[in-house]
Amino acid sequence: MDVAEPSQAGATACPYRRVLLKVSGEALMGKRDYGLDAETLDRVAGDIRTVVEMGIQVCLVVGGGNIFRGVSVAARSIERATADYMGMLATVMNSLALQSALERQGVHTRVQSAIPMSQVCEPYIRRRAVRHMEKNRVVIFAAGTGNPFFTTDTAAALRASEMGCNALLKGTKVDGVYTADPNQFAFAERLDRLTYHQVLARDLKVMDATAISLARENGIPILVFSINKPGAFADVMRGDGRFTIIADEDRGV
Repeated sequence: MDVAEPSQAGATACPYRRVLLKVSGEALMGKRDYGLDAETLDRVAGDIRTVVEMGIQVCLVVGGGNIFRGVSVAARSIERATADYMGMLATVMNSLALQSALERQGVHTRVQSAIPMSQVCEPYIRRRAVRHMEKNRVVIFAAGTGNPFFTTDTAAALRASEMGCNALLKGTKVDGVYTADPNQFAFAERLDRLTYHQVLARDLKVMDATAISLARENGIPILVFSINKPGAFADVMRGDGRFTIIADEDRGV
């Protein structure tokens, strides 16, 4: 895949045609300890709408950690595969909530689930998802990969590959990749550019190793930015703002 990379200063035109945004469930909690925050949902939906209005095709994968996570303390007494399926159902709930928030802002949206549940959303069909995006609809991929033992990060890398996305964006609590948690360690250093190999070799907690490897195999750059900053999604698409880009060395990283 031949992908142009954005400059981190002064770029005005977006080099990306189709992108996938990975949003964690925790990002939708706002200041709550659990569940969904309506104000945060509306803000994230507004940021997505701005990017759609730029003419960029957008799809999403949403996590479920704000409701249930298969590897959480609450799931320790439950068989891992069953707990993971419960986590997948949590991602469907988050996807439907984000769909509602987007449609309140006039953005046509479809939810496709890897676990068929035809009464609430579409089943995942790759060609149908591509067609939705070609019609400027936002597609939200729910229920991860549909398989236990795989994270929603891996689902994001998989769907980005299947959709032919030019970039995979990871919305986090901080404005890029750091050498340590900047909220806990003052010595944490922010990194502007990394290779996939560096992320894996240094065990940087950006995405799980399977997701990083899948993105590398398909030549999809990963852009890590703060989903908590209003307008940051559009800024990254323009090549402005603060973010970390992960790509191969031959792409100028």
